[in-house]
Amino acid sequence: MSDTMSLHQAPETMTLHRALWTGRIMSAFVVIALAADGTIQLFAPAQIASMLQETGFAMDLTRVVGPIILACAVLYAIPATAVLGAILVTGFLGGAICAHVRIGELGSPPEIISLLLGAMTWGALYLRDPRIRAILPLIH
Repeated sequence: MSDTMSLHQAPETMTLHRALWTGRIMSAFVVIALAADGTIQLFAPAQIASMLQETGFAMDLTRVVGPIILACAVLYAIPATAVLGAILVTGFLGGAICAHVRIGELGSPPEIISLLLGAMTWGALYLRDPRIRAILPLIH
């Protein structure tokens, strides 16, 4: 009887293992993207000066926004604070989307990237954290 039970449990365990690693890889992508953005804001603000000017933000804000983005990335990367990090990342990306909507760039590449990163943030957390799957069951 235990052989039958182990045969039925193996596919489920393998599926959870794949989901966990897929979530980790997606999370790594989000963290890398946020870290790159935060680093550019801090150390190479001239590269994004035209985008800041278009959206109406002052260049001085890069000294504030850069560390905020990096802090969000770190909080999201640490499993114990990942949910808080995801909430903060979502807020930050929502603000980025709002800035582009405000200037009439609906559907612009930065807006789509922000939307995809936000979806990837929560999708990855859903795949790697059973607590999130328990709160938001997609399939019963």
